[in-house]
Amino acid sequence: MKTSDRILGFVGSAIRQALVIGATLLSLFPVYFMIVSAFKTRFEYIEDKWGLPQSLYLANFNTALAGEKFFIRFANSSILTVGSVFVSLIIACLAAYAFARMEFYGKRTLFNIILSLMVVPPVVMIVPLFVAMVRWKLVNTYHGTILIYTGLLLPFSIYLMTNFFRTIPREIIEAARIDGCSSLRVFWNIMMPLSAPALITLIVVNALWVWNELLIALVFMQKDELKTLMVGIAALRSRNYVDIPATMAGLLIATIPIVVVYLFGQRYFIRGLTGGAVK
Repeated sequence: MKTSDRILGFVGSAIRQALVIGATLLSLFPVYFMIVSAFKTRFEYIEDKWGLPQSLYLANFNTALAGEKFFIRFANSSILTVGSVFVSLIIACLAAYAFARMEFYGKRTLFNIILSLMVVPPVVMIVPLFVAMVRWKLVNTYHGTILIYTGLLLPFSIYLMTNFFRTIPREIIEAARIDGCSSLRVFWNIMMPLSAPALITLIVVNALWVWNELLIALVFMQKDELKTLMVGIAALRSRNYVDIPATMAGLLIATIPIVVVYLFGQRYFIRGLTGGAVK
């Protein structure tokens, strides 16, 4: 290999490494800002927004946890997250099995319509959804909001599970049918156990989105006792100021459950995202 080629290869590798390091630091900066701000006094935050705290000021966590509202909102977020993820997972898996392993009229057209919904931002559907929810008397109800979240989660969930189901060898399904398994038994006893990486990935991704979602929870859960954790944290303010350190402390507490869920499923996370990408 020529010296010039080696130099070009080294420069290219160095540029790629620098880009990766830069992207990593850029992604970690909001986490750093949240953690250091959570342990600062308001005076320290005003004086130096980016520096380290002079001491660990824990009163911000007391402010974030003050009263029973934090735990009520934590419970509300948990109910909405668990309910919407569970319902969307069941519907998505059944629909994906039909798209991946069954033949019916209009399958490709219906699948393409579902995929097109992935690019529609939820904000453009707020007004028609609110009108519909008012008519059905589902505003300020858990099941109404879970219904909305489920509908928004389904396009990506069906897409991911369909691609993963298609990677499962057809010979396994044919062998099960020869043994007398019905479509439901093939789905439950074969497809679902083999799809554990995709299922865990879907749970982590969908739970992360629902847990951190603000707009829908703000519009459709208006009663104070039904507000979610993100809505409560956004409202950590007084009449004259916004208490950023207390808000960051609340966000830090709210991040812990999602981090735990991700750590539990990280073993399967990449496998689930890449499943179905190549054959």
